[in-house]
Amino acid sequence: MRELILGGARSGKSRLAEKLAADSGLAVTYIATSQALDGEMSARIRQHRERRPAEWALIEEPIALAQVLQQQARIDRCLLVDCLTLWLTNLLMLEDDARLIAEREALLDCLAELPGRIILVSNETGLGVVPMGELTRRYVDEAGWLHQAIAERCQRVIFTVAGLPMLLKGEPL
Repeated sequence: MRELILGGARSGKSRLAEKLAADSGLAVTYIATSQALDGEMSARIRQHRERRPAEWALIEEPIALAQVLQQQARIDRCLLVDCLTLWLTNLLMLEDDARLIAEREALLDCLAELPGRIILVSNETGLGVVPMGELTRRYVDEAGWLHQAIAERCQRVIFTVAGLPMLLKGEPL
């Protein structure tokens, strides 16, 4: 099963994804896309680590997400990716459009073929005002297009607000 969990900052999306992974009864591999580039992000990463069960495997991969998914997916495993918008940011910061396109297409192409359970977490950024800067406008556009393509390929899509999941597609929780 492929699941996409969307929500704003501190909406409860990661907590929901972690609960679904824990309740799956499968071995869990957490795939983190963030990078500890400053003290604040290091603190966020530490909070996430402390919240996760110790038996979960961890892979930190900021760029080659499709490759890691293909290597790690198994019928008896749940892969939890947190989060797609940080991954997209990492790709945009490379300033290499060909790499961004290649990595995005690799992800979209491999999703349907992956065995096991895949839970993808991402920040919904398209609900606010249009950003003023060119890069931030591009980020919002790219995230929106990515979310549409991922949602199309997922069996379940959930939007979280204030810790409450709202089912957009698929079977109820």
